[in-house]
Amino acid sequence: MASAQLMVDYDYIKTLKLKIIAGRDFSKDIPTDSTSAFIINQTAVRQMGFGSPEQAIGKTLLWPVWDSQQPDSLKRGQVIGVVKDFHFKSLYDKLETTVLQIYPQAYWKVAVKFNTNDAASTINKVEDTWKKFAPDQPIEYTFLDESFKVMYKPEDKLRSLLLIFTSVAIFIGCLGLFGLSAYAAERRKKEIGIRKVLGASVEGIVMLLSKDFVRLVIISLLIASPIAWWSMNNWLQDFPYRLNISWWIFALSGLAAITIAMITIFFQSIKAALVNPVKNLRAE
Repeated sequence: MASAQLMVDYDYIKTLKLKIIAGRDFSKDIPTDSTSAFIINQTAVRQMGFGSPEQAIGKTLLWPVWDSQQPDSLKRGQVIGVVKDFHFKSLYDKLETTVLQIYPQAYWKVAVKFNTNDAASTINKVEDTWKKFAPDQPIEYTFLDESFKVMYKPEDKLRSLLLIFTSVAIFIGCLGLFGLSAYAAERRKKEIGIRKVLGASVEGIVMLLSKDFVRLVIISLLIASPIAWWSMNNWLQDFPYRLNISWWIFALSGLAAITIAMITIFFQSIKAALVNPVKNLRAE
């Protein structure tokens, strides 16, 4: 059973806005919280067989603690609270049993929450405070949002590349549709002239010139959608917690593709439909 332990203080849960779903938080007013109390996450409740979060309260735990004098020492205590599952690793990693405990001997990091309106001044104050307690140890700090950016940098690059290539593909596709619609209108100008003489409306002419292109777009969607679903579904398999790809995403994408195609060929279709039919027939 994969597990992790977090050495925390009394303000850890409040600072990181973790949600307690059963029991209570650590309290400075209860001395035993620092010596014999644990808070666990929902995954720990399930994997330890405690039933529900409420049933886990009061259960006894024996958990390893870091001690330079006794490397294999165990801490005995009771579960006083259960927090909602939270990620402190990449989303590529599955949630694991997590135990929080007060254990000052193992503190080596400090989490500071502050307003970023005057970050430089706040950092200076943090550094001054650090020097008071550990003057011989240089302070090294990172921002949580930057850590997440580093964690998901490959995904950000993939998103940027997909955006660029998708934009280029749409642009090239629109150029192709524009050229094809111009060619179709020119090739069928005699037919358009005859239809207008016989009473065809502008809307009817536009639909006549557009339907073939819309049919091609729909066929391409039927071919591309299963391939896109398969590719994205395989990519999502790397994440233990993922969204399901719903059918409406492809429906919305198809509608967007048809709309872009219609806008692209609309100009040429309207232009061909508004031409005087006598001019087209005379040219023939």
